[in-house]
Amino acid sequence: MNHTTSYQSNSLHIQKKYSTACLTFIYTEMAPSLDNRSSLFNFVVRDGNGVKGIVDAGISKVPQAYIQPPAEQIDKKNASKCEVPPIDLSRLAGPDQDEVAKEIVKTAETLGFFQVVNHGVPVDLLESLKDAAHNFFGLPAERKAVYLKEVSPTPLVKYGTSFVPAKEKALEWKDYISMVYTNDAEVLQHWPIECREVALEYLKTSLDMVKKLLEVLMENLEVKLDDSKIDALIGRKTVNMNYYPTCPNPELTVGVGRHTDMGTLTVLLQDGIGGLYVKVRDDADIDKKGEWVEIPPVPGALVINVGDMLQILSNGKYKSAEHRVRTTSTKSRVSIPIFTIPKPTEKIGPLPQVVQKDGIARYREFVLADYMNNFFGNPHDGKRSLDFARI
Repeated sequence: MNHTTSYQSNSLHIQKKYSTACLTFIYTEMAPSLDNRSSLFNFVVRDGNGVKGIVDAGISKVPQAYIQPPAEQIDKKNASKCEVPPIDLSRLAGPDQDEVAKEIVKTAETLGFFQVVNHGVPVDLLESLKDAAHNFFGLPAERKAVYLKEVSPTPLVKYGTSFVPAKEKALEWKDYISMVYTNDAEVLQHWPIECREVALEYLKTSLDMVKKLLEVLMENLEVKLDDSKIDALIGRKTVNMNYYPTCPNPELTVGVGRHTDMGTLTVLLQDGIGGLYVKVRDDADIDKKGEWVEIPPVPGALVINVGDMLQILSNGKYKSAEHRVRTTSTKSRVSIPIFTIPKPTEKIGPLPQVVQKDGIARYREFVLADYMNNFFGNPHDGKRSLDFARI
């Protein structure tokens, strides 16, 4: 080895040591005391570092603030997989239309969750969407924190972590960005540049499928809704990107706690890692009553689930699905849901045609904004959100 090579090698070694020392110093200065809930809360929630911030700081165990009570922890070893095959939506346009409609109705009445293939959303778009989510959450914390609710330059975009962290006994192991759709021009101006185009394309190519599914479900109730009424049921549309960083102790945490979705129908893109669990109702006319079953990822498929509004509109015939998400120690996971709900000013209640047939209304009428305030003002707690409207 000549003197120049030796000098370069030593210089490189010193630079590496210096860089490591600087990095250690930075994390020591920035990272919170993980045992101090107030310090952790400020770092993760208020300052916008999120769960990713504490994972990047090199933790080897889950902070106490994220440890769920034993009853809420997810036992992966003893959970079974949902064995309902995906529904091929291309068959809705052919001679099997009635059979496919029955499959959709049955799953909406029992589990409240089903997967669909040949749904009209290009599969390469779904792959680009997952990449865009990883790219966004890979940004430095300060780039994401500009969208924190208190400082976001637009009401259309909100970045955050957990669900209602100020009120939760145990935090959820999830960061997210939530993007509300108004019109294309505003979206292209305000949604984050890292994901705006692909997220908008995902939303627009999914809407025909959502409308088709609603038509099938309404027809089964013997309710004929024109296009304007269908549009009213999905008048507010939001695309979320959820990020679940790797977790050192997945068995102690949850990515998302037990809850139902508030809206009409949810469209969800899972990645290949898995971790979505749905509870089979005790009175469901299917196997595994009372159990939590995993919805396994199917390449190219989208997950559809019934929300609270559809349960209320159908007077309880369709069931919003209680679900939750597990964390993983092997790889960070993303999921991208589209939430379709009525506009906040809409009056919602059971459809009159259904009430007439049932002879009783099981839910009261309300303005959606009031339901939203109740839903987003409380921590996740199973199907309790429906109590707001229950008679």
